[in-house]
Amino acid sequence: MRPGPWLLPVLFALGLTLLPSAPAGSREHLQLFVTAPYLELHTGPGRGYPVFSVVARDGSVDVLFRRTDWFKVRTERGVEGWASLADMQKTVLADGSTFHFDLGDRAGFTSHRFEMGMFAGEYGGATLVSGYGAVSLNPQLQVEAAVGQFLGRYSNGVTGDIGLTHVVMPEARWSPLLMLGVGLVHTEPKATLVQAANRTEQTAYVGGGVRYYLTRRFFVRAEYKSHYVFTKRNENEDAGEWKLGFAFFF
Repeated sequence: MRPGPWLLPVLFALGLTLLPSAPAGSREHLQLFVTAPYLELHTGPGRGYPVFSVVARDGSVDVLFRRTDWFKVRTERGVEGWASLADMQKTVLADGSTFHFDLGDRAGFTSHRFEMGMFAGEYGGATLVSGYGAVSLNPQLQVEAAVGQFLGRYSNGVTGDIGLTHVVMPEARWSPLLMLGVGLVHTEPKATLVQAANRTEQTAYVGGGVRYYLTRRFFVRAEYKSHYVFTKRNENEDAGEWKLGFAFFF
């Protein structure tokens, strides 16, 4: 059986069910006070975005959320813009203490934009080496892409996956992971008396794992995926993948 074009939308919709419901009511935000002559507000999270407003000394801003080293803030007049981490570290809290935020700490681990890592493990009983990259949509949901190479007794191959990962407890040092996605596997059988053809087949997977914060920007991640391989033969196949490795966020 071959998967139709409905497969990816269905998996994506299932992944969205992992999102927690938004809390009711308004949310309190961190309030900071400007101590520099002024705080520049950009139209977007980057130096390439123009400055469209400034907050004068002794004015205050509410921090709405962060994207890497940029903060979206709201002024007392309701104007929303983006301020850099370097400028924000010149502000103070209500008690007069200096605001400090380092992406290379537990706070950055809880909420970051990008992460990358390398793994070693097994795919269908063959030795596997792989790497991945992820973009966080919010602290609990990220889009991941992974590639790997496996070397086995009877065949070698390459895998590629893309899917959604739900971080169950992003604020904890230990956090479970739930995964769902699709991919491809390219297999090259080793030479035998009867030469088998190379093949590339679609896959779908579900999985789980855990991540553990180490220090600075680094953490350990372990995971297991159960792959369903849609073959061109009469029967489809299952392949288990487990791996352990190191990753970093930024």
